[in-house]
Amino acid sequence: MTIPQLAGKLGISRIAVWNKVKRGEIRAAKVGRQYVISARDARIAAGEELSPERKRWLEAAVDRVVREYGPVLKRLSRE
Repeated sequence: MTIPQLAGKLGISRIAVWNKVKRGEIRAAKVGRQYVISARDARIAAGEELSPERKRWLEAAVDRVVREYGPVLKRLSRE
């Protein structure tokens, strides 16, 4: 997928996508004069799939909440 195609999918400008690519928020490979974004990275950018880093962060957050609030959550589930 190219930057203009991803911009259309996300509903944002090509410049906004290009800036995200330059900042490393969206992974892309330069092929000739264009940047190409893999289908998986496009899904991650669109929020349709979690990146591995985001998935690890989310799992750690869930583990922390269960560890800290487990008894309260069990009580709430009985009500």
